[in-house]
Amino acid sequence: MWARASWRSFLAVVAALAMSRGVAHAQPAVVGLDGRAVAPLASAASATVLLFTAVDCPISGRYAPEIRRVAAHYAGDGVQVWLVYPNAGELPAAVRAHAAAFDYGLPVALDPGGVLAVRAEVTVTPEVAVFDRAGALAYRGRIDDRYLDFGVDRPLPTTHDLADALAAVLAGRPVPVARTHAVGCAIVRHEP
Repeated sequence: MWARASWRSFLAVVAALAMSRGVAHAQPAVVGLDGRAVAPLASAASATVLLFTAVDCPISGRYAPEIRRVAAHYAGDGVQVWLVYPNAGELPAAVRAHAAAFDYGLPVALDPGGVLAVRAEVTVTPEVAVFDRAGALAYRGRIDDRYLDFGVDRPLPTTHDLADALAAVLAGRPVPVARTHAVGCAIVRHEP
């Protein structure tokens, strides 16, 4: 009898630790342009899109019109879109100028420690991650298939992976293709 009670107690402790770690992991705090902590994944949005971008990545800049279009189209559905700058060494002034130059009009998070990048499993810019209302990663990858490789692009994309992922999440369905390969600039992190 004691062994069963001990085993149940042990399992309860393990479950509580796992849940507490999951909650801390699900809502990473990063810094906004004003230097204050922000938590893009700690919202009541129906879906949260993190667009990982960089000041010096030309492919990232070329996607600005599409990101503005997606953000405007899905805003009425409760979708929150964030610009995330994951590269170590990107200064707030440069990020502010970049976001303004491309007229994103979206909230900005600086993630030089890679907290959000690791959570989203991204490695390049531009790359997007879509999280559902519960904070689960539903999609990670390219915005669309316009870029096939470095220097190889189509005039118009044939698939719209981000829009398709959002449509599935908002409908409460699994994303049909939950992971795609994004073409872009490698994310730069400081070595520990």
